[in-house]
Amino acid sequence: MSQRIVIDPVSRIEGHAKITLHLDEDGQVTDARFHVTEFRGFEKFLEGRPLFEMPGITSRVCGICPISHALVSAKAGDRVLSITPPPAAVKLRRLVNLAQILQSHALSLFHLSAPDLLLGFDAPPERRNVFGLIAAEPEYARGGIRLRQLGQRIIELCTGRKIHGSWAVPGGVMAPLGEEARREIAARLPEAQAFARVAMQRWKALLDGFRDEIEGFGRFPTLFLALAGPDGNWEHEGDTVRVIDAEGKVLAEFAAEDYARYIEESVDPGSFMKPAFFRPLGFPDGVYRVGPLARLNICRRMDAPEADRELVEFRQRFPPPATSSFLYHHARLIEVIACIEHIGRMIDDAELGTDRLRARARANRPEGVGAGEAPRGTLFHHYHVDESGVVEKANLVIATAQNHAAINRAVRDVARRHVRGPHIPEGTLNRIEASVRAFDPCLSCSTHADGHLDLVVELFDAAGELVDRAGQRAPA
Repeated sequence: MSQRIVIDPVSRIEGHAKITLHLDEDGQVTDARFHVTEFRGFEKFLEGRPLFEMPGITSRVCGICPISHALVSAKAGDRVLSITPPPAAVKLRRLVNLAQILQSHALSLFHLSAPDLLLGFDAPPERRNVFGLIAAEPEYARGGIRLRQLGQRIIELCTGRKIHGSWAVPGGVMAPLGEEARREIAARLPEAQAFARVAMQRWKALLDGFRDEIEGFGRFPTLFLALAGPDGNWEHEGDTVRVIDAEGKVLAEFAAEDYARYIEESVDPGSFMKPAFFRPLGFPDGVYRVGPLARLNICRRMDAPEADRELVEFRQRFPPPATSSFLYHHARLIEVIACIEHIGRMIDDAELGTDRLRARARANRPEGVGAGEAPRGTLFHHYHVDESGVVEKANLVIATAQNHAAINRAVRDVARRHVRGPHIPEGTLNRIEASVRAFDPCLSCSTHADGHLDLVVELFDAAGELVDRAGQRAPA
């Protein structure tokens, strides 16, 4: 008879999830599953609301990704209105999305994953957290916090709030970025760039010590999907989607509004998340990954000198397309450097301060699709509206849902590599969770619930008897 290990919940990720591991009688892992235990409801909340409310409502999907949803929602609104936002609004949207990627990557790298990477996967759990990192590496921890502060400050200066700013709207944006704000941002960029260099050098010095993780944390062939610039540059706000296979061959390139012809969502009976796959190949051949690793695999260059040098070195170490999910961390650092360079290039543009920021129209099309690169990967919003512009149906295709099958595979690979029943070493538990953290999943983007955070792992023998229990359930 089989045995089962339950990790509930997974720690140091956004949202609530659990993992189940299935073992044979010899204690070997036969299967592993990642379950999202929150309920998703935002698509139904949107029905019956005016199109112009969509950016403000959908930004409330998540407190980490509000900018991503607001921008993509506004772009879907642009399509329904059949208008093109003024050039200054397009630039401001791009600037804010760069800040969003910067602050989110800093959170993932320096708050959630750095305790594993710098203190060790087997470090005591009471020390293996952001407070332990501050105690052991105060300057490094401070640099990560300051990096995130910069991204949040840019968002605040543009939108009026660090979280849930009502700024992006169909047709453009609501406010410019004044000269004083641009000067403040420019003054903070050198510090951010200097720390990003320190972080990258520290990471590269650690790489040789992570050979087992690079090999075993979800290294497998999949497709990759991301936005693509027309000249091969790294892209985060365009409308062209590219899919490549595990050899780097381009399988498809399509406009975002045609996403439903290429991306199919399915139902997983063990999860509230809707897994997605590349429709032309079906499941499982059509499993793909999105996010920073996919973006680096798909682009030819970052269009930023320092980031381009790091990309060249990355590809020398890991010939493209890189397939180890552990390398999402490396990809995030390269994107951090690129974001800082791109922000520096944009911030002196006086057009950011213009008042011509919005084009206006009524609903001219019955539906519209917006797409953009959220920190965790490509995000789609698809709205159907009536003649008055009231939303009749909405579909949000979330990056984490697109990574769902790959997360499952990574969890299974790590579990098979490290789990030997019947007992559960704490470091093994953490390695399994770390395979999920490599993707930096954002579960509230695709699911919604209220509850409390707890952590209990139970191991049952072949007869169904509880033989080991790890963790402590939080009070309700």
